[in-house]
Amino acid sequence: MTIFFATPAYAAGVEGGTPAWAMLAYLAAGVFFILALRGLSSPATSRTGNRNGMIGMAIALVTTLVTHDLANITEISMAIGIGAAVGIVVARRIAMTAMPELVAGFHSLVGLAAVVVGFGAWLDPESFGIVDSAGQILAVSRIELGLGIAIGAITFSGSVIAFLKLSGRMSGSPIMLPGRHVINLGTLAAILGLIAYYTVSPQGGAGEGQLVLLIAVLAFIIGFLLIIPIGGADMPVVVSMLNSYSGWAAAAMGFTLGNTAMIITGALVGSSGAILSYIMCRAMNRSFISVIAGGFGGDAGGGGAGAPREQRPYKQGSAEDAAYMLEQAEKVIIIPGYGMAVAQAQHALREMGDKLKEKGVEVKYAIHPVAGRMPGHMNVLLAEASVPYDEVFELEDINSDFAQCDVAFIIGANDVVNPAAKTDKSSPIYGMPVFDVDKAKQVFFIKRSMGGVGYAGVDNDVFYMNQTVMLLADAKKMVEEIVKALD
Repeated sequence: MTIFFATPAYAAGVEGGTPAWAMLAYLAAGVFFILALRGLSSPATSRTGNRNGMIGMAIALVTTLVTHDLANITEISMAIGIGAAVGIVVARRIAMTAMPELVAGFHSLVGLAAVVVGFGAWLDPESFGIVDSAGQILAVSRIELGLGIAIGAITFSGSVIAFLKLSGRMSGSPIMLPGRHVINLGTLAAILGLIAYYTVSPQGGAGEGQLVLLIAVLAFIIGFLLIIPIGGADMPVVVSMLNSYSGWAAAAMGFTLGNTAMIITGALVGSSGAILSYIMCRAMNRSFISVIAGGFGGDAGGGGAGAPREQRPYKQGSAEDAAYMLEQAEKVIIIPGYGMAVAQAQHALREMGDKLKEKGVEVKYAIHPVAGRMPGHMNVLLAEASVPYDEVFELEDINSDFAQCDVAFIIGANDVVNPAAKTDKSSPIYGMPVFDVDKAKQVFFIKRSMGGVGYAGVDNDVFYMNQTVMLLADAKKMVEEIVKALD
């Protein structure tokens, strides 16, 4: 005899409730998702984590298809096939430098999907099993609809802006609106007020209550307003934050669909994204509340890109100079940044590190929590180049080593080594923990030219230190020349 759990409001498409075996299958999927997150916490286990996530998603997808009455399985299969094909093509063709904007783009699709599902449930609530005997949408389902649509719309429009900023189609500089905090808080309050009013509104039938449309419009607007004031230096936190938003949107829609797997998955993504955002905020000395409020990247004034730059003397060297000093060193710390990703120099960098180790030099890699354009960007690049995991260290684990370091080798990083974060209160990055490269005996800094600045738009005193030698060239070309010089 088949056993059913009594879930009349959440048994979309399944008469009498969700079968017990399906509940167990969703629970198993949830376990695999947890194992996936566990695996993704370390580069050494990331492949296993990805595999567990794929298994969990396969279980959830098959279970949902089997337990629901589908209007046209052929159309569903075609949609799955098209989505899978697009995903495979994108995964194979996308460059690692474009990964941050790709992630932001995927977040936007999750948010848009939540909005579409929400409107589907609003227009045809009977198919979702969320109506009472009078044909009115249940009060709890109205709350879920309102929150799901609102969070999804915020995620969509916010992710679109993040995509435009990360891909260079929109300026990474903060765009400040007068009275933006008042506008943001007022809009958010209006959204919550409209959801509350819709919950108790007598107009709760299929397609009734045009407040739902207004909620969606306001949410799309607030997503835009929350992200445009955020500066480029804070974009890694934005990506993490939007990841959290997409999870909560999925969880809200999971309640509407009566899908346990969506609820579990959404809650996992939402909570893990929020935790990661909090960790990254601490790494940047930012307030987590100010992240949620938006506009946390541009309150500081003075050191922006618009300020005239003073022409200061600096030392310029060659690949031969760097090779000589590197092979004479006992300890070298390499600090990669977004410039390494742009130049695709990670493989050449690994080759350089291997040659130095053959000569008896101790080599370590220092990774800042917000290096690159998304969380873990540098870790992924180094793992792709087969850099040993035990040579890669986080900020707090290696910063004290710079005082005993012979050479700090900076390749494409800027803001994460800028001492202005410790000394200049007017700087946009003031208070952000940075690497103490100024304590190293020798610094080599690979940079395309002296004309550019970091993503935060501020000059870097490291360029002009007595122990700093600038290597002005494409990062990959320079490292390859250093490798040749080491032979």
